[in-house]
Amino acid sequence: MGEHLLPGRPPVPLLLRRSTRARRITLRISRLDGRVTLTLPKGVSEASALAFAREKEGWIRGHLSQRPGLETVTEGVLLPVEGVPRRVVAVPGRRVLLGAGEIGVPAGAEGPRLAAWLKTLARDRLAAASDGYAAALGRQYRRITLRDTRSRWGSCTSDGSLMYSWRLAMAPPEVLDYVAAHEVAHLAEMNHSPAFWALVERLYGRPYAAARGWLKTEGNALHRFQF
Repeated sequence: MGEHLLPGRPPVPLLLRRSTRARRITLRISRLDGRVTLTLPKGVSEASALAFAREKEGWIRGHLSQRPGLETVTEGVLLPVEGVPRRVVAVPGRRVLLGAGEIGVPAGAEGPRLAAWLKTLARDRLAAASDGYAAALGRQYRRITLRDTRSRWGSCTSDGSLMYSWRLAMAPPEVLDYVAAHEVAHLAEMNHSPAFWALVERLYGRPYAAARGWLKTEGNALHRFQF
């Protein structure tokens, strides 16, 4: 198992893994980082899996060509902050400065500086939204944790702990608010029943379809920024 290459221009890295539950060879391309994974059932050889990948080469390359490329955050990059694209520019001093169309950051280590700044912004915005929704619900949450999650934008545990992706600081404010309303609603409804969705809309204060749709269509693009 492990890493292999699909020959061509450019070569495509393939990750082969074996699963005792797999019934056939399956092929998956991550929407987040473009990793191509082949899952093999017991008894299927690596050679057979690589032959399968060669048969699907056109499909693989077609999907990879549609992905937005990864972008390292440095001077000159257009970075969204609260849904507004801002050009990263170098500024004197030690503070990150947010402008109408620019975000100033001290030269050198722009990525780590901006990641730390976005995490602080996300915590402030998400704590305020969670506090407001929890008060409206009449429930208390235990704590808020920020992570760089890839599979979900937030979660709520049975003990009332809330987790959010700090990349929500790059999304429009109404999208961040929707995620907070969604997770706080789980304090009362640990499911996705009609009652849960009705509660989300009551807490959010307006229809949530647009914000939910934004995450589905635009959310993955927030993961292309490498800090």
